[in-house]
Amino acid sequence: MSALKQQRAKRLKKRRLRQSTRLTLTMDWQRVYCRGLFTPLVHKAVRLAWLGQGRASVNISLVDELASQSLNSQWRGKDKPTNILSFPFELPEGWEDRQHFLGDLVICVPVVQAEALEQDKTLSTHMAHLLVHGLLHLQGYDHENDADAEQMEALETTLLASLGIHDPYTITE
Repeated sequence: MSALKQQRAKRLKKRRLRQSTRLTLTMDWQRVYCRGLFTPLVHKAVRLAWLGQGRASVNISLVDELASQSLNSQWRGKDKPTNILSFPFELPEGWEDRQHFLGDLVICVPVVQAEALEQDKTLSTHMAHLLVHGLLHLQGYDHENDADAEQMEALETTLLASLGIHDPYTITE
């Protein structure tokens, strides 16, 4: 395949979705069929989760279990696939961030699909929760200690409730 065809193929893999005038997501669809993941509910969740001012952008990669496991092992020391990983962008010293790039989210579609089934949730509801969670991480929220976890979970549940999604941290039987 010629270099030009390779560039075209790479460009076709990337789709730019405008979620609002404030937050732009760049999607990398990679090897995973993801029909039904980005519903209107998920788009609304993404818009709500951007808490900053002005415009921002985020890269989202949809991956399989092998890629997720590799990244999770490399960056978190956990040798298993996970639903979502967030990689906040750190601007090099002396650089000006004109695009306000938040970072990257890596979503393992097979894990997300399995979790939605296991938790008796719609795929759309689960994706909305995970994207809110990941976007909050990219904006500096964390759950490394109890106080931070409470703050982040409270914000997540408030945002999700405004979409009609029940508290994902409440255990139901």
